[in-house]
Amino acid sequence: MKSLSITGLILLAVSALLFYLTTDFTVGGITISHMMGVMAGVGIGLIIGGMVGYVSKGSALKAEEKRKEFKQLQKDKEELEKQAAEIAQREAELRQQNQNPQI
Repeated sequence: MKSLSITGLILLAVSALLFYLTTDFTVGGITISHMMGVMAGVGIGLIIGGMVGYVSKGSALKAEEKRKEFKQLQKDKEELEKQAAEIAQREAELRQQNQNPQI
């Protein structure tokens, strides 16, 4: 986004320079071709901005999905570790009972 802003400012400066060179900033010097150029510039800017926004939103959604999946995998891992610890504890208790039968 930062590079797009810098590019936009450079293009704005270039357009101001070209406008100054062609009309000397006089209202009478503004022709229909200048208005068409302004409208074309706005249109191109909107198209490029829409494409960049679409791509960046898609990237953000993919990154968020990966974060959620990673958190879910961490939770699953913790649950499996707890279950493994419980199973190991039960096995240890069963071995102890088999070694020391109470009659």
